[in-house]
Parts: sequence; structure tokens; C-alpha cells
Amino acid sequence: MSGAERLGSVERVRAALLAASHADTITAFPESTRTAAEAAAAVGCTVAQIAKSIIFRAGGRAALVITSGVNRVDPAKAGAALGVTLARADADFVRETTGFAIGGVAPVGHLSPPLILLDEDLLKLDPIWAAAGSPMHVFRTSAAELRRISGGLAAAVKTDTPMAKSGSKSST
Repeated sequence: MSGAERLGSVERVRAALLAASHADTITAFPESTRTAAEAAAAVGCTVAQIAKSIIFRAGGRAALVITSGVNRVDPAKAGAALGVTLARADADFVRETTGFAIGGVAPVGHLSPPLILLDEDLLKLDPIWAAAGSPMHVFRTSAAELRRISGGLAAAVKTDTPMAKSGSKSST
């Protein structure tokens, strides 16, 4: 993705935040914030405080599950909460439906409105940071604000399988 395309995605997130009466808290980092571990290191917070945006297919529509950086999403639990069957999404589907590249999927500013679900565990944390349209940008918010601006439902979505130690994608 070129610098101009990345800036366009970041500006789309900024516009969505401002339209929702959320402060512009977007920060750019010289290093990647693509994984939850990288984002936490850049921000100076715990991995749990990183809001990972995971995109699934719900038929032809995107389903966004925003989860704590230490959790893995159980697609069956998330699908049941949304009332749909979820399938893995590839990079082309993510870009076409959200307008974001993997590693920079934000919880707001999508090209087409996705179905949105928030991990209950994330709602216990404050503050939290989420991707802001590129693998080098994040924004600070609270769980309550993220729920308000995204319009997402809250549910228990984490799998009982523990995370690998190497970190996980902050956005797919």
C-alpha cells in the first residue's frame, strides 16, 4: 500500500471519529503496530488493551469482531452472537469490504457497514487502543466509547485455546 493510500484510510478513520463526536486521538508510529504485541510495545500498554479488529465473512458481508489483544476469537461463538455463520476472510475480501489492509483494519470508517461484535473482555479495560487505518496508526479510546461509536453488540467470543506467545494480528 502506498503512503497516499494509507493516509486516505487514516483520514477516513479520523473523519468517522469526528463524525461520532470522538476526539481525534490518532497517533502515528515509526514502527509497525500490525500485531497486538507490536502495538502494545509502541503505545506502552498491555497487550490486553489493544483492540484487535478481526474480519470474517458472513455470506457476502463483512463481520467485524473487536477483541482484546490477548484473546483469540471463536468463530462459532461470534457467529452465534451475530446470528450468522462466519467464515475466514482473505486479504482481498478484507480490503474490498472494509477499505483497509490487514494490519490496519479500524473499528470505524469502513467502506461498507459490517456486522460488529465486541469482546466482553475488552469492555473491562480502559483505556484501549485500536488500529486507525494503517499498520502504523492507532487511536486511543475507552471501551464504552468504542462500543458507542461502532454500534457493536457485546458478547463472549474468546476461544478456550490459549494464544501463542509470539503475539497475534491486531487486524485481519
